[in-house]
Amino acid sequence: MRWLLAAAWCMLLPGSIHSYKQESITNPEAYMNISQIISYWGYPYEKYDVVTEDGYILGTYRIPHGKGCSRKTDAGYDVWLGNSRGNTWSRKHLRLSPKSPQYWAFSLDEMAKYDLPATINLILEKSGQKQLFYVGHSQGTTIAFIAFSTNPELAKKIKVFFALAPVVTVKYTRSPMKKLTALSRQAVKVLFGDKMFSSHTLLEQFIATKVCNHKIFHPMCSNFMFSLSGFDRQNLNMSRLDVYLAQSQAGTSVQNMLHWAQAVNSGRLQAFDWGNANQNMMHFNQLTPPVYNITKMRVPTAMWSGGQDVVADAQDTKDLLPKVANLIYYKEIPHYNHLDFYLGQDAPWEIYQDLIRMMEEYSQN
Repeated sequence: MRWLLAAAWCMLLPGSIHSYKQESITNPEAYMNISQIISYWGYPYEKYDVVTEDGYILGTYRIPHGKGCSRKTDAGYDVWLGNSRGNTWSRKHLRLSPKSPQYWAFSLDEMAKYDLPATINLILEKSGQKQLFYVGHSQGTTIAFIAFSTNPELAKKIKVFFALAPVVTVKYTRSPMKKLTALSRQAVKVLFGDKMFSSHTLLEQFIATKVCNHKIFHPMCSNFMFSLSGFDRQNLNMSRLDVYLAQSQAGTSVQNMLHWAQAVNSGRLQAFDWGNANQNMMHFNQLTPPVYNITKMRVPTAMWSGGQDVVADAQDTKDLLPKVANLIYYKEIPHYNHLDFYLGQDAPWEIYQDLIRMMEEYSQN
């Protein structure tokens, strides 16, 4: 997003600011945290700190029922919002400081092995349920495929896995992030260090709320989003761009990005390669990182993919389909990009109504 700055400053000269002032509206949610956004829209919320087996503290949010006091409004579900280690809402640890490289020594492996089980177990404990419905998008599907195929006891706690823009292999991804794969591990660490990758900055917050709230900059700001996810201009609510950009880039570890680069280069979903045989032996008791065999996953799975998605490419999705042993539903949406699954204006009709219908059907089982 930093490339937006030069163009923004050129146009936001003192005289220009006055000219476009009448066309700028900043949505209040652009400045809010998760709890505040939930409350702003009239929903109740509860916040929990989930402590993983290896000491990470994850912020988890609950919307227990509909607006007001009624538990009958909306679709009637008890909704939980989870977070993975290292993002804006989950940056604490019992012993380690986020300022230390040790804190950031994690990737998809740890999210699947520790974060997801800890979050699911807390939800079931607090709700009193034996199973839950899991809805994941992008990386949220990746860690689920890993966790549910390697942890049979955890898999039994999932009634249905709803996978939006599923990502298992990224051999054919066309995302600009693919350029990272051309760099050596040493080069990546020289450029980005060995801690946090892509944290949301004050500069990005300024651009989101002071630049992208102007109609004249909507094409530029939306093109930035589309360059990373695929194009679908007609399906994005431009009046909400400031919120989308202000709340994005929650951050992860450089090691996690190295793990993604490894997946692109290998064409396989496997554990993180620690770079030498001794380290791999210490972590996996073998010289090379194990490949995750998702065909072992037996959780009922419903999937949606997008024809314009440059992250979860259609060919990768095609390769994934026969590996999902208990696929109960699949839909490709030709005009969808990677973000449409949660930002698309037609998502309620293209996805959510069928998702809720399946939840209702499986709730009876």
